[in-house]
Amino acid sequence: MKKTAVGVLVLAGALAMTACSSSLTAGASVQSVAGQQVGIVGTQNQIQDVSKFCGTKPIKVAFADGFGGNSWRKITRALFEAEAKKCSNITSISYTDAQGNTQKAIADINSLVAQGVNVIVSFPDAGPALLPTIKKATAAGVKFVPIVASPGGQAGTDYVDFVSEDVNTYGKGLADWTIKQMHGKGNLVMLGGQAGNPYSQAVYEGVKKAVAANPDIKLLNAQMGDVPVDTGWEPGKTKQVVAGLITKFGSIDGIVADYGGGSVGGVQAFVEAGKPIPVWSANDSNQFACLWSQYHPSQPSFEVATESSRNWVAIPALHKGLAAFNGIVDTEPSTYNLQIIEDSTDTSRMPVCNKDLPNDAILSSGLSVDQLKALFAK
Repeated sequence: MKKTAVGVLVLAGALAMTACSSSLTAGASVQSVAGQQVGIVGTQNQIQDVSKFCGTKPIKVAFADGFGGNSWRKITRALFEAEAKKCSNITSISYTDAQGNTQKAIADINSLVAQGVNVIVSFPDAGPALLPTIKKATAAGVKFVPIVASPGGQAGTDYVDFVSEDVNTYGKGLADWTIKQMHGKGNLVMLGGQAGNPYSQAVYEGVKKAVAANPDIKLLNAQMGDVPVDTGWEPGKTKQVVAGLITKFGSIDGIVADYGGGSVGGVQAFVEAGKPIPVWSANDSNQFACLWSQYHPSQPSFEVATESSRNWVAIPALHKGLAAFNGIVDTEPSTYNLQIIEDSTDTSRMPVCNKDLPNDAILSSGLSVDQLKALFAK
């Protein structure tokens, strides 16, 4: 399977967002708010050219990241900044990194508002704890667009719109595949990000739906507080955490992870422990695919599947902020449905390891091979 610069998603039909990952529920009507349409479900190929939303007035934009400490965040920031630079009337592009600290995230947003930023796109890792700050920014006239992790509240009122994949469907899709490869029995673990983040919790709810239909699957998270395992979304921490899980449980037959870039550390933990690498599903990462290519010949039961890492959601999020600021109607989707794009058990969707790219590269991100090389050369 060849991957292009704009990704290789094969996307499902429309599915309604759940309450965990959006303020809109099944059957919610699309509404137009300040030039922005809210609640549209669709596919990546419906993303339009930014020139339709730039307008002519001077605009200051910013990306307020809740945590910038991994490659996914680095790539997403690069996509946002590259897209913003296409509008000649954008006079300032700012970036903040809250470093996983809720109070810093609040201070960062307040500072951007004070600086007169007009459009803020944000990965709000702190979830609903940021909602009062977001509402305050909106009241000040800022067009605020959260991505991936929902802050709660009401899209179209408290902020412009919430842009993400259908997180529950993402978790259930990966878990369904993993359980199938486990032949419907054995020990399953779900690896998430920082403790308490709403994104991992929403993925976990999807995993639990898949497990509920398979009584011979034992979800080990139930013995650890019934929450996703905290890996910090970092390969090093993931390695340490997974090593601990191997010691604690001994036998692990399947893993669902919400970060492929972090999963590489987990794979290495199994190798160093001398344990068979289990069936594993995550979002795509170059090194994750390369590790499968390296270890599958000697461990044929090690199979992997990935969905898009969808860094590209920052692009329609910026479009929605610009459209709201300029009073332009934007009909792009805010909810994107993902399907498996790599499957080591399917010859038409085999994992792709590009040895010319850094380990941390994400081939479905939306950056070209040359752009990824340049980004990781910095």
